[in-house]
Amino acid sequence: MKLTKTRVIVVLATILMMVPLMAHAGETLDAVKGRGYLIVGVHSSLYGFGMPDDKGVWRGLDVDTGRAVATAIFGSPDKIKFVPLTTQTRFTALQSKEIDVLCRNATRTLTRDTELGLNFAAVNYYDGQGFMVPKKLGVKSAKDLGGATVCVLPGTTTEQNVSDFFRSHKMTMKPVVIEQPTELNQAFFSGRCDCLTSDASQLAGIRAVAPNPDDYLILPEIISKEPLAPAVRHGDEQWRDIVDYTVLAMINAEDLGINSKNVDEMLKSTDPNVMRFLGVTPGNGKALGLDEKWAYNIVKHVGNYGEVFERNVGKDTKLKLPRGLNAQWKDGGLMYSPPFK
Repeated sequence: MKLTKTRVIVVLATILMMVPLMAHAGETLDAVKGRGYLIVGVHSSLYGFGMPDDKGVWRGLDVDTGRAVATAIFGSPDKIKFVPLTTQTRFTALQSKEIDVLCRNATRTLTRDTELGLNFAAVNYYDGQGFMVPKKLGVKSAKDLGGATVCVLPGTTTEQNVSDFFRSHKMTMKPVVIEQPTELNQAFFSGRCDCLTSDASQLAGIRAVAPNPDDYLILPEIISKEPLAPAVRHGDEQWRDIVDYTVLAMINAEDLGINSKNVDEMLKSTDPNVMRFLGVTPGNGKALGLDEKWAYNIVKHVGNYGEVFERNVGKDTKLKLPRGLNAQWKDGGLMYSPPFK
């Protein structure tokens, strides 16, 4: 009897421990559906990744990632609200539920995964930190920046990386730390700093909208690994899965040769992988708590990863960024999706 009572107590305790978790599952999706639109935290002024155009329409690779999540849920990229955030406010906005998902060039790190209580989805841009200088400075390598004044954003991996780089090369530097990205860029362009350090993609975006882009040089050294990815809060695994597989759907679509122009024709495919991916063969939508056409809708309304990349940061944009690490795995890059089954 004593053993039986002990077992009952253990079972009841286990059930009680699970109740909050069970109640929490699906909380974010339910809240988004009930509201009728998705709230996405984005950059406010980074060309190619997140900023409004001259007509006030939000553009960028991160912006399109947010639109893809909205499309997965609602079948439309327009049921969305963008909230511009600084490096200092981006994580607290997510933690406080001001936003549903953060799509703002955030690097996945161990401490952000743990101490900040975040879950990162699949990487939507592989990057690395670099340096930009005025050409008139005559510097050709980051190793020649000893004694330089360096513009850097606070609260970023960038701040620690640049400090480590100068220390490891036995060089001194004078940091100029400004929280607002626009003010930091203005400080650099006005000559207050010898160099600006950030992710290489950000430097390309900043240079693209400079008064005279050709006056500035991005140095060849890349001093860090910066896997940039959307982030969500701990505790809602269904929501994390939805955001994760939204990014992976764009990557997988490109791998399968499906794009926004041929997606309707691909509905006729007899390839089992294509049929499962587009929802012709059901199952994936139910697994995520979404419509079976969720991936089809993403490709139809937003595009595959290659389309999103080229539209925002590719060779025909002001940034002219090569695919590099962001190419498909079969083309020498790191973009690789698990099976959709």
